[in-house]
Amino acid sequence: MNSILTGKKRSPLKFTGVLLMAAVLFSCNYLNIDRYIDEEMKLDSIFANKRYIEAYMWDATSRFPDEGAIFGGGSMYTPGPMATDEAFCLFGSGEFLGMAYVIGELNADNLGSLNRWKSYYQVIRQCNTIMERIDEAHDWTNYERTRILAYTRFIRAYAYYNLMMNWGPVVLLYDEIPDNNEEMIYYDRPRDLYDECMDYVCGEFEEAARNLPERAPSIMEYGYPTRGAAYALVARLRLMHASPLFNGGSAARIYFGNWTRKTDGKHYISQTSDPKRWAVAAAAAKRVMDLTIDGMPAYRLHTVEADENTPPLPANVADPDFHKPFPNGAAGIDPFRSYSEMFNGETVMTVNPEYVWARNSPTLRNYTQHSFPVANGGWNGMCVTQKIIDAYEMADGRSRSDASADFPYSETGFSESQKSFSGYRLNAGVQNMYVNREMRFYASIGFSECFWTNSSTSDNTHKNLTVTYYTDSPNGKSGAPNPNDHPITGYVLRKYVNPVDAWTGTAARRLNKAFPIIRYAEILLSYAEALNSLGGESYTLEINGVSQTFSRDMNEIKKAINQVRYRSGLPGLTNAELADADLVLDKIKKERMLEFLYENRRYFDVRRWGDYEESENQPIMGMNTAATKDSYYQRVLPASTRITNRIVNRKMLFMPIPKTEMKRLPSFDQNPGW
Repeated sequence: MNSILTGKKRSPLKFTGVLLMAAVLFSCNYLNIDRYIDEEMKLDSIFANKRYIEAYMWDATSRFPDEGAIFGGGSMYTPGPMATDEAFCLFGSGEFLGMAYVIGELNADNLGSLNRWKSYYQVIRQCNTIMERIDEAHDWTNYERTRILAYTRFIRAYAYYNLMMNWGPVVLLYDEIPDNNEEMIYYDRPRDLYDECMDYVCGEFEEAARNLPERAPSIMEYGYPTRGAAYALVARLRLMHASPLFNGGSAARIYFGNWTRKTDGKHYISQTSDPKRWAVAAAAAKRVMDLTIDGMPAYRLHTVEADENTPPLPANVADPDFHKPFPNGAAGIDPFRSYSEMFNGETVMTVNPEYVWARNSPTLRNYTQHSFPVANGGWNGMCVTQKIIDAYEMADGRSRSDASADFPYSETGFSESQKSFSGYRLNAGVQNMYVNREMRFYASIGFSECFWTNSSTSDNTHKNLTVTYYTDSPNGKSGAPNPNDHPITGYVLRKYVNPVDAWTGTAARRLNKAFPIIRYAEILLSYAEALNSLGGESYTLEINGVSQTFSRDMNEIKKAINQVRYRSGLPGLTNAELADADLVLDKIKKERMLEFLYENRRYFDVRRWGDYEESENQPIMGMNTAATKDSYYQRVLPASTRITNRIVNRKMLFMPIPKTEMKRLPSFDQNPGW
């Protein structure tokens, strides 16, 4: 096993005593989290039989929410898109907790369903119990036992992963199962340092990966952890660990320079930069890229072959490779369908080669109703911000401000003719700012004059709708039945909407959606970012017994980032652009912002980059949805107290530890600012 990518395992804390059975269990909330006594008594029966142990293991995963619950509802587990500059809504903050978070309604006393601290430790304790007692069953084969331990280790690591992503450094229990009914001093302990947590969790994913299957055992078990999922999560964590906020750079000093552990004065976040971490991150991503199954690459970008409806590639580009067949260029694929069908349910998730780890998400499917027009039973207000709209490039890869004569950009006038491409209809009469844009724009964004097919319904009054958001239109501020059911920025999210989806009308139905927990495009962009950040240094690491050297190799960066751009129908970065590391980083940041729109990456990216305050302090902008068509198309600050009440504060890098936990543990430090 590679010692560079694997953290050292510290010996668990030693405690004496046995697990006491009692009618009333002492509650230290997250350290003492066994189930009620009537369930606790069943453990002896559970661990007498391998089938029961496996069921007990999968029961632990029931405490994880639907990973697609990133918008609203009682299954939310992270602030998500509504807590970023990519999204906005007028819906109730009691449901849309990301919005509640950024307008200051959540605190250490009240995190709503985001308070999953205890639940994750319940998962950890359940896994520790399995690892301690697995050999009480005598009917295992060696293969079965090894497989269950690998799944258990992954599940435990994933619980820690979720804790770290939302709260930062945690308390590591290792293999310990704390006793019940002890005095408070027994449970009191400080948090571990961030580096310790990172190394331990990555090490656990590494250990699990050794014995996890290459792919889900069957279609029915799709979504089970795999070796690739474990390695991909290591790649994500190692990139975070290398990033400025957590790697001793100026961001770490600005945000965490005064945050020390009260028990020994050590900094929770390292204040010393370690550039080698970028090489470790690159190595972790490269390992996923190099994975094979049956001699073929385990993962690749999702693509759909070009056909007669695919628009021709732009001819006016400087990239000499652009017209080569994909993945070395953008030819031979349909960029619109390659991106859109990955999310809208058209491509069956079990055969999507880009999904390193994904799971079916009923929550994601159900929340598409918040984007749908009122005219088709929707609530019309899952908004995208103008910042995102303006970031999309033109079809030839130029920015709006540098648009070409072949693909011009204008904020005056309307298109004169209807265009159809790749099954998408761009109406005549669309404002010119929405014409000639890159394919991810059309796959992701609903704008005024957009065409909605809703083709599953046979009711002609609910299908083939041209939807407008002018204040006097049926889907606008004055026309909607509920004043909150309109897109106050003038844009809604269509990324997860399939052309057949409909919410009302005879035979209306919605396709199932998969939520991509992590996909191959992220691995490629993470690899490019890690290499780009190495500067003039090179590092040789041993990966799976093979020495590999990592440096700022422009060809490697180019291959990684350009695949993502080619899949979107955009030209790749040129050699001149690749020579400028700062420019490349800016390009990667923008790619991630658009490529992972509403996938729960933006919230964490701006934090790890140290860009949080700069990014979030930019005002939320949109079209003038309080106006009729003649003055609608102008950028305004929407009239909502939610925009003026948005909080940008360093304390919001992490959520607060629930106050109930803080009161029980005197040695425990709260997250800074809370």
